[in-house]
Amino acid sequence: MLRFPEVSAVEDSLSYDKEELVLELTPQGKALGFTIDALGTVLRHRLGGIEAATYPEGPRSAAIRVELPETELTADFLERMQMRTPDGEYVPLADIVSVTRDTGFATVRRENGLRLISVTGDISEDSPERASEIMQALQDEILPKIAAERQVDWRMSGLSEQESDFLTDARNGLILVLLGIYLTLAWVFASWTRPLVVMSIIPFGLVGTIYGHALWDVPLSMFTVVGLLGMTGIIINDSIVLVTQIDEYASDRGIFDAIIDGAADRLRPVFLTTATTVLGLAPLLYERSQDAQFLKPTVITLVYGLGFGMVLVLMVVPALIAVQHDIGRRVGAFRRGLRFRHGRVRALMVAALAVILGWLGATMGYVAATGELLPAFVLPGLAALPPLTAALLLFIAGAALGVVVIWVLASLILGLGRRGRAA
Repeated sequence: MLRFPEVSAVEDSLSYDKEELVLELTPQGKALGFTIDALGTVLRHRLGGIEAATYPEGPRSAAIRVELPETELTADFLERMQMRTPDGEYVPLADIVSVTRDTGFATVRRENGLRLISVTGDISEDSPERASEIMQALQDEILPKIAAERQVDWRMSGLSEQESDFLTDARNGLILVLLGIYLTLAWVFASWTRPLVVMSIIPFGLVGTIYGHALWDVPLSMFTVVGLLGMTGIIINDSIVLVTQIDEYASDRGIFDAIIDGAADRLRPVFLTTATTVLGLAPLLYERSQDAQFLKPTVITLVYGLGFGMVLVLMVVPALIAVQHDIGRRVGAFRRGLRFRHGRVRALMVAALAVILGWLGATMGYVAATGELLPAFVLPGLAALPPLTAALLLFIAGAALGVVVIWVLASLILGLGRRGRAA
């Protein structure tokens, strides 16, 4: 970390201020059958004592410990100590181990039984882009290299961990908010599909947010997420107003006339709702104080997200309502076909639906699961295209061909049926 000039006050939690004796088995000790773990256990018992028994003493319990007398714990303890071999003989400890002095740690921190070392530092906030590059280098290069060489595990903490926790909480909160909005709109509109049209404008508001951050050269941050949560609720209001007006007009006129008239009539309310919010927040964009810089990502998100959202509400939502109407007509026609009096036509439609769904799974579904086309579908003209694009083209071509074949077969069945009745 010290190679980055933007990082300062780098320190770790290890304190090298305690001298320790390091014991290593000699060849003679290994030949006699000693192990370093067994020696460590014996030394710990002789230096610290052994708890032989415990007994109750009133409301508490007392322990009986067996320890060496203090006169035995002298400076030449290691030279005088005798160790018992597995064969029952005693040998001096100095003959089976070599002793070296080294500087050790005064304290060893553990978390959940694992030794923990914390390395901390401060990153300059003068350049957010540079700080992001340093964090990316730590996560992708430096820490993985240390983990591979030293056989250790690592995780980011501090502000990085707090940001990760915040983003997780914000994601869960956004999911709950969207679910609540969907259920409320489904109850109000008495439809499971109409709320999808109303809420479809939310992702488009992100377009304005990204453009605004790029224009002001401000990186996306946690405050951007806060602004997105607020923008979601505001931009939904414009969409609800427009959809409600179109549905009201559609009750006594055609859907396309209702879309045009509804968008024209609700232009002023949608514009005023957005303009008052945007103009009220716009002065904060030009505030130079240090305190206002923290709010700038939130303000940019609201101003540009709502500004772009207003235009997109008046363009995208009416288009989606028309698309939903067309899809509804096709679904209604399919349902009527399933109730058709001719049994062969009904069977043909069910078989056609199964074939199209199977074709969808063989093309788009297979690519989504494996990331590549089925080997049988790798044609010369599609090999250069991305797998998902090639799968989409195959599905469209196959579905179109299937529709034509179904139409021809249905026409033949109906024609033969009518000819039979005429005969």
